[in-house]
Amino acid sequence: MYMKGVIETIEDLGYNAFFESNRKELKLDGFLVARVTAEHKGAYKVRSANGEYLAKITGKQMFNAVSREDYPAVGDWVVITELDKDKAVIQGILPRKTIIKRKHGGKNETQIIAANIDVAFVIESLDRDYNLNRFERYLAIAKEEGVEPCIILNKIDLISKEGLDLKLAQIRNRLPGVDVIPTSIVTEKGLDELKRYIAKGKTYCFLGSSGVGKSSLINKLIGDESIKTGDIGLGTGRGKHTTTSREMYFLENGGLVIDNPGMREVGITDAKEGVENVFDEITILANKCKFADCTHTHEPGCEVLLAVKSGKLEEDKYSNYIGLKKEAEYYKMTEFEKRKKDRQFGKFVKNAKKELRSYRHKNKQWD
Repeated sequence: MYMKGVIETIEDLGYNAFFESNRKELKLDGFLVARVTAEHKGAYKVRSANGEYLAKITGKQMFNAVSREDYPAVGDWVVITELDKDKAVIQGILPRKTIIKRKHGGKNETQIIAANIDVAFVIESLDRDYNLNRFERYLAIAKEEGVEPCIILNKIDLISKEGLDLKLAQIRNRLPGVDVIPTSIVTEKGLDELKRYIAKGKTYCFLGSSGVGKSSLINKLIGDESIKTGDIGLGTGRGKHTTTSREMYFLENGGLVIDNPGMREVGITDAKEGVENVFDEITILANKCKFADCTHTHEPGCEVLLAVKSGKLEEDKYSNYIGLKKEAEYYKMTEFEKRKKDRQFGKFVKNAKKELRSYRHKNKQWD
């Protein structure tokens, strides 16, 4: 794994009082602390102040794991036991301060994108990727866990100044208060602003679709072609996606950035609060609705529908809000049903074991 900056202490990797207090509370003081910097087929690269290790989790952790969230993710802080100079065993995961996750595939499964993130760089390009609804989707995922979002509008060399100004006005009107950084790796515009945005000891995660230029931007930040990027496709004008796994890179200024594979779909999990946060304008209107359980779709006395009808609220923004809200509620409902089934199955197993013990006891009496 490539690390550009010098790491002398675990604080250089983002360790702080939050993680230390949890380590002490869990009585894990005797273990070495490390951060997960990459994941490859069940093995993890972890970095401590002592160096880098290839690490695996214990069989007990695998046995006790209920979901993917019980396994380490890039950005996690873990406690390890050193085996030799470059191998280690992960003994446990420290509680996460933040986590970015999404619904993965058609099933109701959660995929962890990264853990303990301070800022999520939500990146879209101006060739074929620009979409305000997608911005809102990414922002809802980030804000659900208290991660600060920042929008990167990439490939601005493909558009006129007037066209760029129009796009920026659209974003600021639709997403007020969110920082926006326009960039281009061709002209290098915005790169200095992006570098200044990244602070020492903070962790930044790049989120976006394939071909928007995430890896190319990170290469510019670290001043090296460490991350392989594909050639530009002649038919599409887009970079071919080559990032296949999540990995953390350490910048010279002390910031940490995580590159992610491009995501075709960004499914919402239990991100109801994140949705409400992103659409705070609608949330304020909803508080004035006639009915407390108003769905904002057909009810009389709905302030949200009134705002849409009067033109005060954009119809596209309203439609995206309703869609994301339903998606979050559906995930929560299906997750509840899933847990209910798990509890029922657990009860069945418990009763089966009890009956088996009773059967054996009765048979012993007849021996």
